[in-house]
Amino acid sequence: MKIAEALEKRGVRTYYIGMDDYFKTVDHNTPRTPEGELDLESPLCLDMDLLNRHFTQLANKERIYVPKYEFSRRMRIQAPSKSIRLSGEEMVIFEGIHALNSMITDKHPEAFKLYISARSDVEFQGRLVFKRTWFRLVRRMVRDYKFRGSDPQETMSMWGNVRRGELSYISPFKDKANFRFDTSFAYELPVFNHTATKLFQSVPEGIERFDELRRVLPALQMFGHISEDLVADDALIREFIGGGIYEY
Repeated sequence: MKIAEALEKRGVRTYYIGMDDYFKTVDHNTPRTPEGELDLESPLCLDMDLLNRHFTQLANKERIYVPKYEFSRRMRIQAPSKSIRLSGEEMVIFEGIHALNSMITDKHPEAFKLYISARSDVEFQGRLVFKRTWFRLVRRMVRDYKFRGSDPQETMSMWGNVRRGELSYISPFKDKANFRFDTSFAYELPVFNHTATKLFQSVPEGIERFDELRRVLPALQMFGHISEDLVADDALIREFIGGGIYEY
């Protein structure tokens, strides 16, 4: 959305599509992990056939109807989220964690590709005090609690598979990108601190990866607290804390 906004200011009409809306309804056909649990990180959870068809239709100046996915019910709803048909020099930005997957990029090599992620480690006095993966865990914990109907225990129990999904389904394709961007902000951990601390503290001992949580929580306390009220309403991290000007 930020990129689309910047292009609009330069006179390029731009549409945004979140690939999350191409998720399939969770049912007996949903991919499974080796342990038999739902593998919601798999690219096969996306309707790749529809995605690729829409890419082709847009390139041919045909109209598409973008689906709509409801996370709280884990299902695609009937009414489309939007309708788009390109004309002239208009552009569409597709955003999603599987956007660089070969199932898409190999069929559409003409697409310009970006890799955008929180990629910063925090060091203090020569030692690593907060890992880049913890940035993403904190963001997910706060966002899923506020907007996706997931309590902290559920988010933490899924984290192991999220990390496995990153290593299996995302990192292998990042070299396909034309450019990479690091979205970590120096001020975001103090902004998340108050809410994230309460959420982490509510997770009961003994769940999967509890040892990692026990390391994240004290590390988070190093950053103090900044009020959400001081965050600009068009800031990227409003996606995770709410109160921004963008609609998702």
